[in-house]
Amino acid sequence: MSFPVTRLRRLRKTAAIRNMIRETEVNRDDLIMPYFVIAGENVRNPIQSMPGNFQLSIELLVEEVKDLYESTGVDKILLFGIPAQKDDTGAVACEHDAIVPQAIRAIKKVLPDMMIVADVCNCEYTTHGHCGTIINGDVDNDSTLRTLAAQSVTLANAGADVIAPSDMMDGRVAAIREQLDANGFKNTPIMSYSAKFASGFYGPFRDAAESAPQFGDRSTYQMDPANSDEALREVETDLEEGADMVMVKPALSYLDVINRVKSNYNIPVVAYNVSGEFSMVKAAGSNGWIDEERLIKEILTSIKRAGADVIITYHAKEFVLSELKKGNRV
Repeated sequence: MSFPVTRLRRLRKTAAIRNMIRETEVNRDDLIMPYFVIAGENVRNPIQSMPGNFQLSIELLVEEVKDLYESTGVDKILLFGIPAQKDDTGAVACEHDAIVPQAIRAIKKVLPDMMIVADVCNCEYTTHGHCGTIINGDVDNDSTLRTLAAQSVTLANAGADVIAPSDMMDGRVAAIREQLDANGFKNTPIMSYSAKFASGFYGPFRDAAESAPQFGDRSTYQMDPANSDEALREVETDLEEGADMVMVKPALSYLDVINRVKSNYNIPVVAYNVSGEFSMVKAAGSNGWIDEERLIKEILTSIKRAGADVIITYHAKEFVLSELKKGNRV
């Protein structure tokens, strides 16, 4: 039909009508809040490039997570660790008393129902800042798989609800699945960072996790930002190896990839609204250049509209608090 019979503005006339026909809504169940846990006591280091985020020692992390749950109802977190000491292979992350396993046990003691996603990678734990063992100047894929699998078992033993490998090594989902199953964790799901791009949006995270590579870059294992067909191959490979959820990272410059993954595979899709995306909003907001609250909601809505079922975002707490303050459903 054509104008004047069809007037699309009729369905925008009032807030009640707009709310009634809204196609996409973000709620607290869609969100995972990331945290950085660091060795030591009474440590609360501000992350300068990520305003409002901190490196937290375990006892302060527990307090922060408890406040997240009680103030917002958000019951899903993602943990990254900054250890007291690093080594050449990341083996320190495989130890029973490694920083993230300690944090998991402490949180579960206070909040047993909090869903904890444990990132599995080596970049925070290696002296060189790369995601695995270096041989001949590059990350060696197959030797790194052994460390990743051992780290995953340690995290599951500590009580991690979901294992999330972010390293982008070939075959890591199969290696992790095999070791989880062999150690009695058949029901522990794997959330694989399947399409993780070699992005410039990770800069603030590398400050937070103290994980910047000491030489070169990660382009031999993370994906070329120009490729989306390859992203589908990565997703399909991870599914064949036993991934239960797949992730696209970053989110905003890769909404097309999120949509393609969701359209091609009937699986839960996770999107990571990464540190650089967060920090740009914070910088513009602090200068008064944008309406920060409005933009956060628009960004999260766009990620979900693209096809993401789950969004990892540093905005999780402030978004839910903002919606609750406005009396909105969340």
